This record gives sequence, structure tokens and C-alpha cells, in this order.
Amino acid sequence: MPRSPSHLLLRAALLSVATLLANPAVHAQANADTVELPLISGWYEGKPVRYVTTDVSDQKAAAEMQANYVPRLANAILPQPASPGGKSAVERIYSFVNFRQGGVLPSVPNPTGSGNADPNYSPLWQVHRVIWQAGRTPRLLTSEEQILAAEEGGDVKIEKTGIIVNCPVVISEFGSLPGIHVRPGGSAQR
Repeated sequence: MPRSPSHLLLRAALLSVATLLANPAVHAQANADTVELPLISGWYEGKPVRYVTTDVSDQKAAAEMQANYVPRLANAILPQPASPGGKSAVERIYSFVNFRQGGVLPSVPNPTGSGNADPNYSPLWQVHRVIWQAGRTPRLLTSEEQILAAEEGGDVKIEKTGIIVNCPVVISEFGSLPGIHVRPGGSAQR
């Protein structure tokens, strides 16, 4: 027995409702719910920044950062050695191994949001581990220049890893991403 168009429409509507109830992400999008993400504190040119980590190319690091494990992110690294002046979608992030402090970023969106005019900013970062050398007194380093000077002075060693992280900057001295509301305890609500 052929089904009427109104019967098919009702069935499609019921399937849509069932999909919304079974899939929280679709339900959240349909209802404009908010999502909270933990903010990570870091540094850019001596000023604090806040970013979120959503994806990591290394499974162990992804578990530690409570992020999505995305092995394909490793494909963002250009074959080495990179040609002089070669462009890449990946920027450095400096992560400290044996001293507790926030990561250091060499670029941030300026201004934060759709008006960003900094062509060097990318939310894809290749992790560079900063290791304080034995006999050296660790101190807070808040810019790429300070880190490179500390390396030149023999205070730290920098190890480039093959780990790529997706960490968009959401708050910096240049503003916050539109729609971001910070709650006490360091989470961003959007």
C-alpha cells in the first residue's frame, strides 16, 4: 500500500526528533546550548594569553591534555629541511618540561576574531620542549625571545618534537574571541 506524502512527512519529522534526542551534539546545536572548555594559560611577548586545546597528533599527549587524538595532524609538518622562506600552517609552541609554567607562543591573532591581521598566527602548533639544564636556576620565560636567549646562554635546551596540537587562542591583549565568557575556575563558555 503506497504511503501518502503526509505520512512520509510525519515519519521524517519523527526520525529528526529521534536523531536530536540520540545525538547530544545535534541537540545542542539546534537549541543554541553553550559549551564549556578549559582555558590554558600561556604567554606571548611577556603578556598572558588563554587558549584551548582540542586536538593532538600524539595519543599519549592527547590523553594527558584531555583532547582528541588526531594522528593526521602530524601531516601538517613540512618535509625537513624546509626551504628558506617556505610557508607552513604550523607555528612553534614552547612547552616546559622540568619547570612549571604556561607555554609560550610566538604569535596570536591581532585582533582576536574575524579581524585578525597577523599573517603569522596559526592555531596549529608544533611542540618544542624547553628543558632547563642541570645547575641552572629555572625562571619564568614569557616570550620566544627570552627562550632563545636562554638557549644561547646555555640555560635551556630546546627539543623539537613531531607533536602537533590545535590550540586556538581565545583571549589575549588584543581582545577575546566574540562570544567568549570566562567563568571563575578558568573555563571559557561559548
